[in-house]
Amino acid sequence: MPLTLLAIGETMAMVTPVVAAPIAEADAFLLDAGGAESNVAAHVAAFGHRAVWFSRLGDDALGRRIARQLTARGVDVSRVVFDGAHPTGLYVKDPGNGVLYYRRGSAAAHLDAADADAVSFDGIDLLHVSGITAAISASASSFLSRVMTRAREHGVPVSFDVNHRAPLWDAATAAPVLLELARTADIVLVGRDEAETLWGTATAAEVRALLPEVAELIVKDGDIGATAFVGDAEVFEPALVVEVVEPVGAGDAFAGGYLAGRLSGASVSERLRAGHERAARTLQTTTDSIDEPASTGDRGGAPVPLPGAPTV
Repeated sequence: MPLTLLAIGETMAMVTPVVAAPIAEADAFLLDAGGAESNVAAHVAAFGHRAVWFSRLGDDALGRRIARQLTARGVDVSRVVFDGAHPTGLYVKDPGNGVLYYRRGSAAAHLDAADADAVSFDGIDLLHVSGITAAISASASSFLSRVMTRAREHGVPVSFDVNHRAPLWDAATAAPVLLELARTADIVLVGRDEAETLWGTATAAEVRALLPEVAELIVKDGDIGATAFVGDAEVFEPALVVEVVEPVGAGDAFAGGYLAGRLSGASVSERLRAGHERAARTLQTTTDSIDEPASTGDRGGAPVPLPGAPTV
């Protein structure tokens, strides 16, 4: 049977040019769902596993659209809370110039410890969260700490993507919070340059020395490759060479491929390759999602098998 991932964190409505041109020059735009954790859930679902996403969305047109789009990608959104008092967040991709965020006071920013206590871990095999949640509000930060604690209490492994977002909080403020969260996770994904900015670690080995207690540490080094430290083992897998259209979302794609491989029982090197392959496909589009090659009902694409993947 396929295993189940629970991903938790903010998803916003995302506006992006259809063609990779600056906002000021683009003529046609796409309105899509975009959020680190729900992106990961969609990638995991593409491999044939069950993926559940939880957060708060505004009880508005954008929130309902996000729920519909994620459902079409195979993600279970039945646990989502539609908040009538706060709006769905919005962000705009401006190719060549970064990202514009309109998320202050969003429904997801009002996640709190009570929401964490309401999360059910029945039938969940892996929890995936990211440091973005800790940055969007004080109550969301409390939510994140509490839900990670509850997962461990229920014997559910926790995957944590550091995901430092400089527009949300500066490195000096974020560094100790993200380090503490990483130290309480079972699986940690972090960029080498991100770790250097936060913690002053220049190499993957230095990141490992800082986080020796993490059972599974993956250090990504851009277009060079990624190194996984699993127990005493160290495995490096080079990145694929691709022409980059838009980089946002590639880290989520890598995490989704890697975690799908882990759920499938693939080897560490196979997990890393799956992550690179998924990221490479995302790098070649202006969106955070991937159009799957074959249609299968509402999903929009057939699951992509990994070694040891379940038959569904």
